[in-house]
Amino acid sequence: MTKPTRMHKRGPRDGLKALGCLLLVGTLLAMSLSVAKVADSASLPRLTFLMVALLGASGGLLLLSLPHRAAWRLDRRIFEYAAVAGSLLALPNALGFLAVRHVGAGFISLSFAFPILATWGLAVALRLEPLRWDRLGGVSLGLAGGIVLALSKAGGAGGSLGWSLLILLMPLALAAGNIYRTLRWPPEVSLKYLTALVLLGAALSLLPFSLLLEPGRMGELFASPAALGLLLGEVGIFTVLYLFFFILQRLAGPVYLSQIGTVAAVIGTAVAVLALGEPTPPNLLPAAALVIVGTLVFQRGAPGRPARASASA
Repeated sequence: MTKPTRMHKRGPRDGLKALGCLLLVGTLLAMSLSVAKVADSASLPRLTFLMVALLGASGGLLLLSLPHRAAWRLDRRIFEYAAVAGSLLALPNALGFLAVRHVGAGFISLSFAFPILATWGLAVALRLEPLRWDRLGGVSLGLAGGIVLALSKAGGAGGSLGWSLLILLMPLALAAGNIYRTLRWPPEVSLKYLTALVLLGAALSLLPFSLLLEPGRMGELFASPAALGLLLGEVGIFTVLYLFFFILQRLAGPVYLSQIGTVAAVIGTAVAVLALGEPTPPNLLPAAALVIVGTLVFQRGAPGRPARASASA
């Protein structure tokens, strides 16, 4: 039975490291969605593209962890962690890759602003963090912004209401993954090795859906220099993204980690509008204002002793 970790005070240097990781991971998350949009525009198989990119990133991280291979182990606990954490990682990514043609990269990027709210709610429910009314106010404002954005986007998207509502499941899946990884983090395991196994678990969880929905299309990813370039670009993004993603989780805990969505929302929407030519989402300004104000209120109520991610058995 795993119990929550004890609270640790984060020093100034750890705070700067966490902020740097936060900005890097949020930016790369937005970039991965932009690459997915370009790959979809090139008619590449979406789930297969995601699966192979995750598999490639897993292989890259395994190579990086080779100097510490003496500490590698694969027991029941590691297998469970890789399978469950990988599935919870693959689900929101797959939703984003499938929905990007229907609702656009900008809308998906904005949906990443809400995992912090869901993660905090789960953390309070599991008593990983105390209930604070100022943080509850921030959660409520952010959710209001999400509702405004989702309804306005769906209303003008011509038949994408179902996809818009489906995308709202992404924050719940991301939040569940944030909490699970904290509670079940295996002790004394190389971070690169652990990250590689989680990405392998994510790729394997997508394999049945790729074979069922996109049979025989893997060769398209290697059929042209442009397709291969997109795939290699996504592999590189995923490798760096998830390495620092796990570093950030171990350094600062699940609630702080979930703030990457706010960075991804801002960067991703800007890239979608300025680089991909997507129209500005309806009611973007009031929705963004609610999200930003809610996030600021949420941060003002942050406890002084954040939970760290490493868990004890």
